[in-house]
Amino acid sequence: MLVLQDPLRQTDLPRGCVATIGNFDGMHIGHQELVRGVVERALELGRPSTVITFHPHPLSIVAPDRVPKQILTLSQKEELLRDMGVDALLIVPFTHEFSRWTADRFIKEFLVAALNIAEVRIGQDFAFGAGREGNLAKLKVAGERFGFEVMGVGDVKIRGIRVSSSIVRDAIAKGAMHVVNLALGRSYFIDGRVATGRRLGRKIGFPTVNVDSANELFPGGGVYVTTSRFESFSRSFESVTNIGVRPTLYENYAITIESNIFDFDSNVYGDTVRVYFHQLLRREQQFRSALELTNQIRQDIARSRHYFLKHPLRDNDTLR
Repeated sequence: MLVLQDPLRQTDLPRGCVATIGNFDGMHIGHQELVRGVVERALELGRPSTVITFHPHPLSIVAPDRVPKQILTLSQKEELLRDMGVDALLIVPFTHEFSRWTADRFIKEFLVAALNIAEVRIGQDFAFGAGREGNLAKLKVAGERFGFEVMGVGDVKIRGIRVSSSIVRDAIAKGAMHVVNLALGRSYFIDGRVATGRRLGRKIGFPTVNVDSANELFPGGGVYVTTSRFESFSRSFESVTNIGVRPTLYENYAITIESNIFDFDSNVYGDTVRVYFHQLLRREQQFRSALELTNQIRQDIARSRHYFLKHPLRDNDTLR
């Protein structure tokens, strides 16, 4: 997949492409439906399939007090789009200057003059340009004028509820992994680097890896059934992950993400790890003693192992 970080200043572009435009945070099943349609249509026409996105999130410039934490890092978004067979990803830097571009300017200078776009598909409520003046109707008028096709793609719903990035973020914060994974069409994950911790878990008999998350957003405080995949290994490991401040052991301590990896005793400090979240076991709670905490951890591990008996982990099965 061709990835261009500043397509507004480049000439080696996928001209004549079939494209979609959006933020695509989370790459949920609604986004996937849109992208899949672009890839299929591009193959049908023999043209490059292209995703046009913006970085950072537009609200970080136009309304920084309202910018949401992003579900995916940019590299994760690239990875998921590549796996879907997209030919080109154009990442438009969303700057103060670009925020003043009108919808007409974006259409004329970029979609038409630079890309010579053949067809564009967007969500029916997608808006673009200064003041969010650009929409599906404006694109259709421009398409008739400049000779490109425009298609609006409807919402994807689960049990009558429209799937959106906002709903996914809310479910992540609540630890509602069933809802999250249903909306994403895959197991939700975060990436990070294994950091050196205070090794307190090892002292009480449950060694953990501390994850320094690369993701802005991660699940709310609690204990989760997870799968952990390290860059230095070619397989995934069953695990249980705690997110929180460890109130039994510390007071007013920073939020940590730490995983106990089952049947695992390798040194992975500094390694990159991807943690997949399957189910919330319980919310974080404070115990009266370290002994009471260790008894609860044993129960958490037992429940996690029971989960994997019912949902066996297969090698290389990381996006189930």
